Amino acid sequence: MSLRNHFAACGKGLEPALEQELEALGALDVEPRRGGVAFRGDKRLAYTANLWLRSAIRVQEELLETEVRDADDVYAAASTLDWSAWITPDQTLAVSASVRDTPGIRHSGHAALRVKDAVVDRLRARYKRRPSVDTKNPDVRLKLVVQQERMLLYRDLSGTSLHKRGYRPIQVKSPLNETIAAGLLLLTDWDRTSPLVDPMCGSGTFLVEAAWLATDRAPGLGRSFAFEGWLDHDVDLWNELQAEARDRVRPALPFSLTGGDRHAGALALAQKGAHEAGVSHLISFRESDARDLAPREKPSTVVVNPPYGVRIGADEDLDDAWESLGNFLHRQCGGATAWVLSGSKTLTRHLGLRTSRRIPVMNGPIECRWLRYDIRG
Repeated sequence: MSLRNHFAACGKGLEPALEQELEALGALDVEPRRGGVAFRGDKRLAYTANLWLRSAIRVQEELLETEVRDADDVYAAASTLDWSAWITPDQTLAVSASVRDTPGIRHSGHAALRVKDAVVDRLRARYKRRPSVDTKNPDVRLKLVVQQERMLLYRDLSGTSLHKRGYRPIQVKSPLNETIAAGLLLLTDWDRTSPLVDPMCGSGTFLVEAAWLATDRAPGLGRSFAFEGWLDHDVDLWNELQAEARDRVRPALPFSLTGGDRHAGALALAQKGAHEAGVSHLISFRESDARDLAPREKPSTVVVNPPYGVRIGADEDLDDAWESLGNFLHRQCGGATAWVLSGSKTLTRHLGLRTSRRIPVMNGPIECRWLRYDIRG
């Protein structure tokens, strides 16, 4: 199989985790960039990346890189590609664009329209028919990026964002999504073989992602991807990769994963999500304030996203919540490593601990720090 350039997007701050994942999958020329990681690989690797990447939002394959000055150049460049190798007139199409610092192109929408025109015109010339545009649920998606005079055109291999694993069908209040939770876990030193606790687990995202990590369960199992809709999709290869992934899943763990939360409604969502993810037998959920939580096994690692008053926790006594977390860490976690996601510069004082590492990350639109605390035994 031929090698192609790709780009995997992720949340800002998670690039090191995604870089590590891609190198482990065997990607070539791995290059971290702002908001993602570029890499080279064949079709097998592209499919594998969609199936196995935990911290990525989307995987795209580069179709074209060239220099352009205006929208007409964009049209001419896109017209050089043989779109009949990838798309039929019976499929629907959507094109999005990002344009920065390019004087000859004033509107990204116009640039996207010119790519669409190029695709449509090439296919109409061959088949006397053209694909329709569907911006909401297209069969295939293209992404145009123009910065100054450099044009990159990608095809989307993922489709629905990779954070939608399928185990959390409703949007919960907290903005911590699955790829952010998994990426933060990958940035810790957790060995995936020792007890882990989330004392303020909310909807349980950290714990489900930890269970999938520890059992070697691919996050893309059981869902569909955009590459299945492109004409050059290799069905046999995809079936082979899925079968290999299913065979790797471990059914049990020799250690405990524990989650606590004082809100019964959040715990109900967490239990439902764990059940949908197939890991409810691996996680112990307890309705408890953090200061009263007593895990069955002393944790080696604590991960927690406490409330800090943005989108969640605004109506709570934030000082009390953080004091409760600090009480738990001092009382139950001697010798452990705690990782705390914080969107506040002041609330962390209630923990009574000194950070040993600070990693800037974006939790949705919120600027946060992923803080490491080494708790004395």
